[in-house]
Amino acid sequence: MLRFVTQSARHLSAPFGVETGHAWAVPERPLPLSILDLAIVGRDETPAEAFANCVAVARRAEELGYQRVWYAEHHNMSSIASSATSVLIAHVAAHTDSIRLGSGGVMLPNHSPLVIAEQFGTLATLHPGRIDLGLGRAPGTDHNTMRAMRVDPMAAERFPQDVLELGAYLKGESEVAGVEAVPGSGTQVPLYVLGSSLFGARLAAHLGLPYGFASHFAPGQLLDAIALYRQEFQPSEQLSEPYAIAGVNVIAAETREDAERQHLDVARRRVARFLRVPRELSEDEADQVLASPQGQQIAQMMHYTAAGDPELVGRYLRNFAGEADVDELITVHPSLTISERLRSIELLAAEHDPSGR
Repeated sequence: MLRFVTQSARHLSAPFGVETGHAWAVPERPLPLSILDLAIVGRDETPAEAFANCVAVARRAEELGYQRVWYAEHHNMSSIASSATSVLIAHVAAHTDSIRLGSGGVMLPNHSPLVIAEQFGTLATLHPGRIDLGLGRAPGTDHNTMRAMRVDPMAAERFPQDVLELGAYLKGESEVAGVEAVPGSGTQVPLYVLGSSLFGARLAAHLGLPYGFASHFAPGQLLDAIALYRQEFQPSEQLSEPYAIAGVNVIAAETREDAERQHLDVARRRVARFLRVPRELSEDEADQVLASPQGQQIAQMMHYTAAGDPELVGRYLRNFAGEADVDELITVHPSLTISERLRSIELLAAEHDPSGR
């Protein structure tokens, strides 16, 4: 059952009729909310400070009732510290009590399925019932870094087979004679297929796994991918009905003006990072880059961004979830300071119960 509301508030990135006054389908009840923590290394911060911030975010999310916190595997990016994803999950798990933690995701072509089964089997053994394993097939880095990691450029072609092999290790049904994941075997760590294209949607559907779409940075095929996933879903031992998650950027602040200021700060930092600018840009320089075609293309990656006061952000997310037809939202809070990120997490929770109740 769906009800309809009218959305007319102004917004910096406004899909789904936010500025048009059109009516959009919205779920009757709030959806569960989760967090994708990018382990941001801020300007003049160290990775150690970024890890301390990850603990602070997870603890606050746990207190507020968020479903889970995930960390993504990235390499050779000075502003993101989550390259050793399983190690970071272990650290945060040791400093929290109940919230689910996982990968959003592990880039499986960079690893052998056995090693990932052992790593996440270890996590699940240490923290039973709290560990998720999201899997992607992108390298999470550039070609030079792939070579430094000794990654086979064709490894992504084996992704479907590697997902099956990994799942078998975790079930205790190894497909490789004489090889068992220790620890890992029998832990049944839940798998999630993550992606930003129709390929991942179709694979998740055929394997009967939950599907997460990376719409927080790759918005283009969101609606088609979720529709395809639901249409082709085949029940499995892990999942009887389709379960879709979509990523969305959130910058919640006490005022819309402050949220828009933070959004602009994020856009300036993002364009400099993606263009590998070798020095800090002034605000005027960053704005000039943002106005260029290349800068606009980078800015468009954050098309799905809810930036504003709590009421506007809550309305945006309800509209987004209804139009995208998803079961859970995983929110990315990209503001540049930890205090801004924590406040965004708190304000969103006050407006939209993260538990989905």
